Amino acid sequence: MKLIVVSAGLSTPSSTRLLADRLAESVRDGLAGRGLAASTGVVELRELAGDIADHLVTGFPPPRLSSAIDAVTAADGLIVVTPVFAASYSGLFKSFFDVIDPDALTGTPVLIAATGGTARHSLALEHAVRPLFAYLRSVVVPTAVFAASEDWGSGADAYTDGLPARVRRAGGELAALMAARPAAEEPEDDVTALERHLADLRFD
Repeated sequence: MKLIVVSAGLSTPSSTRLLADRLAESVRDGLAGRGLAASTGVVELRELAGDIADHLVTGFPPPRLSSAIDAVTAADGLIVVTPVFAASYSGLFKSFFDVIDPDALTGTPVLIAATGGTARHSLALEHAVRPLFAYLRSVVVPTAVFAASEDWGSGADAYTDGLPARVRRAGGELAALMAARPAAEEPEDDVTALERHLADLRFD
């Protein structure tokens, strides 16, 4: 299976990439528990910033950006992680998904995550990032993971799970969706389709 990570971190190293790597490890563990393996690719948007700007202006993606778009649209599962600026996703993150065909991610399982300096920015995942992927008709896992500066190395408190627990739960949810996807996408033969149709009929 193909797991693709999209990281919109701007620095090297970055907490955004660190969170992305931890989530990818959790997904691979979840798939391994189901007897499945995944190859993991990483798209670092920082390295594609100029190419994305060129594509927005010209309408033609340079080769590196084209390869990144192909990897994302062919993925069996996506992990997308953005830093939060001004209570929303970064402009670089949004610009990358603006150059992807709106139908290309239909049905793709997606785990959304973000980093920020304070937990007060955590709702950006629900009011900005989740609606973006709902518009793209992706299947977004229930657990969104936000990591504030104080979350790194923390345990649970009285109100929330600690970051490691949230990472494990979200990774398990994406792994479950990825594991179920191939069976869900197998085309029905004529006999199976007829049986399903007959089962839906009511004779009362």
